[in-house]
Amino acid sequence: MQISRYSEPEFDPYGDMKQTDADASWRAPRATAPLTAALALPGSKSLTNRELVLAALADGPSTLRAPLWSRDSELMIEGLRALGTRFERVPGHGGFGDDLRVTPAEELVGSTTIDCGLAGTVMRFLPPVAALALGPTTFDGDEYARKRPMSGVIEGLTGLGVDLDDDRRGTLPFTVHGTGRVAGGSLEIDASASSQFVSGLLLSAARFDDGLDLRHVGDRLPSMPHIEMTIATLAARGVAVESPETGRWTVAAGPIHAVDVDIEPDLSNAAPFLVAALVAGGSVTITGWPSETTQVGAQLAELLPRFGARVERDGDRLTVHAPKAADGAGRGIRGVDLDLSEAGELVPNLVALAAFAGEPSTFTGIGHIRHHETDRLAALAAELNALGGRVTELDDGLRVEPAELHGGVWHAYADHRMATAGAIVGLAVDDVVVDDIGSTSKTLPQFTELWEQLLA
Repeated sequence: MQISRYSEPEFDPYGDMKQTDADASWRAPRATAPLTAALALPGSKSLTNRELVLAALADGPSTLRAPLWSRDSELMIEGLRALGTRFERVPGHGGFGDDLRVTPAEELVGSTTIDCGLAGTVMRFLPPVAALALGPTTFDGDEYARKRPMSGVIEGLTGLGVDLDDDRRGTLPFTVHGTGRVAGGSLEIDASASSQFVSGLLLSAARFDDGLDLRHVGDRLPSMPHIEMTIATLAARGVAVESPETGRWTVAAGPIHAVDVDIEPDLSNAAPFLVAALVAGGSVTITGWPSETTQVGAQLAELLPRFGARVERDGDRLTVHAPKAADGAGRGIRGVDLDLSEAGELVPNLVALAAFAGEPSTFTGIGHIRHHETDRLAALAAELNALGGRVTELDDGLRVEPAELHGGVWHAYADHRMATAGAIVGLAVDDVVVDDIGSTSKTLPQFTELWEQLLA
């Protein structure tokens, strides 16, 4: 496929890695009729990777039923395997692959290197585990991973007395010199850049000699629902996390119990499919939607009506219906003013949706997503503006104004959510080519197959 006629973006958040590979490019299919689709989705990446860590630290074997099999989860498995955890794939019943039996190591052993890829959960959850191992463990990842904030992990572990060598970079790569134990105790960190700094320490805290009394000292703390998810997964394994005041968490030393766990479908991965109903018209149903959950993606049920959609629940089925334009023309998508500080991972897909609204939209509280897989604010502005959009970067957000979009290359910057945002734009715009749809393998390897099923 020759796509050189499309122009390169001025913004370059991913350096040389943004160059289009014709073999990886994917022409986003245009929706030719209103949708009527019902889809099941694989397991949650956030839950899978938390449960993998807890199963590796537990007091016996655990089974994860219907886990996510993706690049992020497999990097986590390989990292834990390198520290001595044993894994066995067993026949599953979830429709998206095997279940997973996890047997903790009798003694965690380092003297290894862990590839974090671009997975924030791997680079932030595994260093505390490596501190409990005996021997040095070096962490590194993809090129852009070396730009992701790691100060909360590095300063947190060194504050607990762990010997960590990062050559004073404050980023990957670094080496944790594990001694088989972590003293624990009181600790202050600034988790303003990522809630994963808090979650990573809490997941291992019960294995520290004196537990953990953790205090966040930064100005803000994004993505609180992810910390609540961590606390819930710990509670299910008998570990109580107390929060005596806002921004402080305490965990007593003790066992992490082995349990068998059902992994919920990934509700954040539901975003592009549910958003598609508004862009293409019609309705989209996601099956297996949990009645109660800590997943950020559950907020879609409240957020999409702000754009004009109608949302209904029927048992474990959540259906989004497209809005009806008041004059019978257009899509009827409304502009919004949203603070998405708790739901940064939904931003790329919601911004793509806002590009088709008849009114301006403003998204705020999301400055921290500049440090996700790429600078998502700059990337979204660059890609939409390159296709004729009118997007302005704010200090902590984006302003999206109505515009007539045209085709062109949509650069994913190796970011799975940027790739799915491009697919959304392609539903309503001819000749949109996503340069790296394979980046969706990070959390949803089946994306293109499910997208075709959506449009079938």
